[in-house]
Amino acid sequence: MSTKPSPRYLPDEYDARGQLRLPFLFWLILLLQARTWLLLVMAGASRQQGNDLLVLFYPDRQAFWTGLALGLPALAGMLLTGYRLRLPRLWQHWRSVLSLSLLMNLIWQAMQFVQGDLLNSPLPLMLTLFDLLALLWLHFSQRCRDCFLPEQHLN
Repeated sequence: MSTKPSPRYLPDEYDARGQLRLPFLFWLILLLQARTWLLLVMAGASRQQGNDLLVLFYPDRQAFWTGLALGLPALAGMLLTGYRLRLPRLWQHWRSVLSLSLLMNLIWQAMQFVQGDLLNSPLPLMLTLFDLLALLWLHFSQRCRDCFLPEQHLN
């Protein structure tokens, strides 16, 4: 006689399609990773001060383009959240893609620190700390891991 294992999460933690809801912290991490894109949108919205805003956060144009490139996986992840059921294999591996993107971002920031480019303000150090915490959370959060498993659907 086999018994069906009890679900790990309450039924309220699933959406209308039966998918485990993504944690709020996951959305914050996506926004953190896509911060250069958010800055670009804010600069575009504030037409007259937009260039000043970009220069304030990215005095080096190369760093701006690198930030945009490193934010692409987060933007794609935001889009993929709506296609979790249609593209389960891609979604299943996207947590690794986001983790790799965060790791590349941390390596890039470390190189900037070694060159002394980011030492004039506490903001880059704080963002590096947030990136490190985000990477640890993506790796160790059981709820986050379960959201990327195809079998975590309410039956």
